Amino acid sequence: MAAVFLVTLYEYSPLFYISVVSLCFVVTAAMVLGWFGFDVPVILRSSDETESTVPTPEKQMVQVTNPFALELGSGPASVTDGVLLRSCCLEPCVLSCFWGCEVSALQGALQAHQHGLRLSTPQHFQEALHLRYHYCQSFHIGSEDREERHLHLPVDQGITDFGPLPRQHYPLVAVLMLAEPEARDKYNIVASVTVIHVPDDKYRLSARVLFQYLLTSQGSMYELKPLFMSADSGGMSGPPDSEQSSPPSEPTIEASGVGQRPVLLEEGKEEEEEEDWLEGTNKDCVVCQNAAVNRVLLPCRHACVCDSCVSHFQHCPICRAFVIESFSLTRGPAEQ
Repeated sequence: MAAVFLVTLYEYSPLFYISVVSLCFVVTAAMVLGWFGFDVPVILRSSDETESTVPTPEKQMVQVTNPFALELGSGPASVTDGVLLRSCCLEPCVLSCFWGCEVSALQGALQAHQHGLRLSTPQHFQEALHLRYHYCQSFHIGSEDREERHLHLPVDQGITDFGPLPRQHYPLVAVLMLAEPEARDKYNIVASVTVIHVPDDKYRLSARVLFQYLLTSQGSMYELKPLFMSADSGGMSGPPDSEQSSPPSEPTIEASGVGQRPVLLEEGKEEEEEEDWLEGTNKDCVVCQNAAVNRVLLPCRHACVCDSCVSHFQHCPICRAFVIESFSLTRGPAEQ
């Protein structure tokens, strides 16, 4: 009976021809798109097909110690009342704070460090700015010193704001540098430069860190920013709101955020794990829901899969970005 019905439909209904041709077109198009690497619905894929037959290259990481950490202290902040800063250093350091530093002067100093003039002492950095700032304060920070420093402009300066937007001056630039010559030979990171917004009469955005850079003894400059995001972070990442556009782009590393423990890994030296990841490595892989997450995908920086699943994916399971390479989340010998 069914055969008679199909034969009748085949002979008298043009819809049958249209349906067959449409089905053949959809299947053929899906096969062609899948052949060239485009995403196709899972139902149209072969049961034995894997998304990627080429294993994801693994990036090698080298741990580098960053002796500096700087964060905003508690309490209100303003140009007239000042701001509190708290530093955490592994070695004795000098904290130099420049109020109203010209944007172009700071960029010129950072470029000078990259092009031969090594800024390894507070005096070098101050000379590189060519006195293009309103006021400078300096503090000596001990290795066990956790005290908050109160930074403020003298009343006789008569400064209540730094002009309308877009501004030519950063409200505050804080520079941490090693105080002892022996320590400069011990660490690859020789300085931390932090640009801070302080609210004033013209721009009342709350106090916050705008940019933070690390200077190395080899003359490199890196921007400090988060290395990777966990699957629970919702994919939100990016620098804080800023009143100025960032300086010309430099080769950037991915590193631990402001106020984190002073350990850093770059590209070839990138941050291994943040402290909460070390405490929470039992999070389940988003794919198999069985093994612990121990792979970070690059360049999207999502930490969401295990060693077994990473080889089966060409795209990140979280954001669908192409996976170029990955690295393993493993504890270093000192953290076992």
